[in-house]
Amino acid sequence: MTYSTGGMRSGDRGFVVDMTTIGSIGSGNIGGTAADAAQAGDIVVVSIPLRAYPTVPVEPLAGKVVLDTNNYYPQRDGHIAELDDHQATSSELLQRHLPGSHVVKVFNNIHFRHLLQLASPAGSADRSALLIAGDDDAAKATAARFLDAIGYDAVDAGPLSESWRFEPDTPAYGLPYLGPEKLSGPGRPAGAAELQQALAKARRS
Repeated sequence: MTYSTGGMRSGDRGFVVDMTTIGSIGSGNIGGTAADAAQAGDIVVVSIPLRAYPTVPVEPLAGKVVLDTNNYYPQRDGHIAELDDHQATSSELLQRHLPGSHVVKVFNNIHFRHLLQLASPAGSADRSALLIAGDDDAAKATAARFLDAIGYDAVDAGPLSESWRFEPDTPAYGLPYLGPEKLSGPGRPAGAAELQQALAKARRS
């Protein structure tokens, strides 16, 4: 599925996204094939069960920034030895599959309801941040500009090898955005400093 974000306003919050076509692989059956989304998107979001990453089109994504939202859940994806043994991260697996693309890990550590609720214009006192990781600085800069346009600051967690620091079972995974009612209620803003502290607390079991 592809989305043209030129002139789009996010609700009543007053920020405008520059003209960019966002391709979404994993958005369901409406709007086109994965190959169509990969071909049309300036930036392409991959949001599928991790076990399906080998099905992501390779050639249409060459040279493009790919935003990886995936998380590894063995109970869903089956066990993947490289991930169980900490030899790689899930985003590194996708980057290997897409050698000509520039993978940036993002959006994986926030619940979709909170993602919709917490966006706010640049300069807002309660603006939330999202974590990114990637091996290409220019791609991370592109991702950060996109996040800014949709209402979030970006916190660089380092290369893809460090993206485990905001994956499931870490302090940065979902917890910073939880309000008193947890997932059933509204989220709470979480800024860059809080996310950086959460990253520093991450430990691999």
